Amino acid sequence: MLTVVKRKFPLINRELSWLYFNERVLQEAADKTVPLIERLRFLAIFSSNLDEFYRVRVATLNRLVDINNKTKTMLGFNPKKILNDIKNIVVRLEKRFDYLYEQEIIKELEAQKIFIINEQQLNVARGSYVREYFRRHVLPTLVPIMLETDNATKPFPELKDRHIYFIVKLTFRKKIRYALVEIPTTIMSRFLILPENRGLKFIILLDDIIRYCLDDLFFIFEYDTIEAYSIQLTRDAELDIDANMSEKFVDALLHSLQRRDKGRPMRLLYDSDIPLDALNYLVSRMLLDPEALIPGGRYHNFKDFVDFPNVGGPLLEYPPMPQLRVSNMDLGRSIFSQMAQRDYLVSLPYQSFDYIVHFLREAAIDPKVKEINICLYRLAENSSVINALINAAQNGKKVNCLLELKARFDEEANIYWRNRLEEGGVNVNIGVVQYKVHAKICLVARREKRGLVYYANLATGNFNEKTAKIYCDHSLFTVNPLITKDLRRLFKGLEKQTFHRGYKTIITSPLETRQRLYQLIANEITIAKSGKRGYMILKMNSLSDEGVIEKLYEANNAGVTIQLIVRGMCCLVPGQAGFSERITVRSIVDRYLEHARVWIFGNGGEELIYLSSADMMTRNIDRRVEVAFPIVDARVRKEIRDIIDIQLKDNSKAREINQLNNNRYIGAKSKIRHRAQEDIYNYLKYKS
Repeated sequence: MLTVVKRKFPLINRELSWLYFNERVLQEAADKTVPLIERLRFLAIFSSNLDEFYRVRVATLNRLVDINNKTKTMLGFNPKKILNDIKNIVVRLEKRFDYLYEQEIIKELEAQKIFIINEQQLNVARGSYVREYFRRHVLPTLVPIMLETDNATKPFPELKDRHIYFIVKLTFRKKIRYALVEIPTTIMSRFLILPENRGLKFIILLDDIIRYCLDDLFFIFEYDTIEAYSIQLTRDAELDIDANMSEKFVDALLHSLQRRDKGRPMRLLYDSDIPLDALNYLVSRMLLDPEALIPGGRYHNFKDFVDFPNVGGPLLEYPPMPQLRVSNMDLGRSIFSQMAQRDYLVSLPYQSFDYIVHFLREAAIDPKVKEINICLYRLAENSSVINALINAAQNGKKVNCLLELKARFDEEANIYWRNRLEEGGVNVNIGVVQYKVHAKICLVARREKRGLVYYANLATGNFNEKTAKIYCDHSLFTVNPLITKDLRRLFKGLEKQTFHRGYKTIITSPLETRQRLYQLIANEITIAKSGKRGYMILKMNSLSDEGVIEKLYEANNAGVTIQLIVRGMCCLVPGQAGFSERITVRSIVDRYLEHARVWIFGNGGEELIYLSSADMMTRNIDRRVEVAFPIVDARVRKEIRDIIDIQLKDNSKAREINQLNNNRYIGAKSKIRHRAQEDIYNYLKYKS
């Protein structure tokens, strides 16, 4: 059922649209053509996505409910109703999740002679092995908390955000006692591989190891029965901090991060088999709203299944796709000398992030390099980017790094990197007062015969070598003087926390993106009204900004053809008479995470192509520092256009976003099968 926000034009509520996206992730877990271990990992991604959704989006809706009823009028929808809709959808998806895991994937693993067994399925030999493992490795980490059943005035223990607990029910002859036990998944593996027997492979979860050994944990009690049921609390993860970029800000951020694990409860996911008296006890003691209760399966924090051990061989995972070289770009030669000849495009993860690292390492050791400017948002755990910047500073280069401390869920890591960089001699700017700096840009100044020459890298994704292996992004190397001049002006402004207008080539938020986007759309409208072909192809992660959606509807009504590739939430409603008959929307969910933002405008036959760090969301357009940049090199333009055309042909992993939100696959109109990510890999392989 379509939930449309009341406006003068149709809109899908963004939270519900996001849930439809996460359902597409669940579809991958249901797809029998996906290798079995990968299907488990898609279940893990679905679960992790849902956790973050509750921590942020549901948390925000609950805050809106708390304000007053005026919120309904202001937003055009009732937050309380949306919360109820969310619960209904989530309960349906959780049931689908449980069915896929318990009735399909488990059974298919068993067909491969791989058995995930629980505590009730252990024989004597495996039971002895498990108990020995428990006593040696697990028991020392467990400290049960005995709960009060008679004294309701004693505070209930603070459950940590997204940690798994057992609510343990001990039944005595005349009374019942409850206890909490935290499952120590943060300090040990969730999975134990048991000794193989006659070609049969067995895996048991840490949860069930503890269930099997509850008597070792509660040995002092003479109970009649003992039971344990999983629960997991998801809390409000939004940070309440003043926008004051100073040392006080860093202290306030650290303090706020410490409070994150004690945020307001958003969701209690519980084992559906939990006795009603135990559930009622939790609800009353934790003061939970009914909307926060989500029944689930036996196991929570399914995100840990991303690391499920493959004991069944390579056929149970995607075959490797070795990273490709960039055509005519040699890692054995100077990147700068090659950039001086032409622009280069790295398409991740098909091609290697090593080109970006090599660029920074060369800048760090090249005696002619005088200065490096870079914006960083999310970084890998062991970051080669950070090491290269520190090496550059120690080699006497002036290194200016704008490191965004407000990158959600990476705040603590970025505070650590800030300290490392400063200790290494890098000049660190920790952000802009009102805005997150989300741009992915780097500019290197090199002294040459003709003076300072500037070498730039601009990207749609982060300077992060870990995510570069699974996120589909584009990274451009260029010495185009108009682009580098704009970047010099932008970096100077960021240093002084001021913003400029009137860039010659790049499009920046927060001041210009909305205006320039509207102008580009208006140009297509003018072209269409003149009787020529007006068209746009826009690829992004999310489309939720109402102003942009209204302009797209306007373009549709003027005769402009619009093709959208939107991985995540899409609040635009395609196929509506009088609004969007000429707008099609597809979403590709596959092995890799589609993350690139690409804008293509027909421009009367002389196409304009931009890559961008920004999604078409209000926050990216108006409340962040973002950079969209033009592609002017003919070879790079053709490569991007070819990749987009391949994605528009996908009839294997592309879903149609339609009025029904049923995530219908776009089936083959011919016998030829097109799977975009495989086809792009082969296209780039042929080029290299």
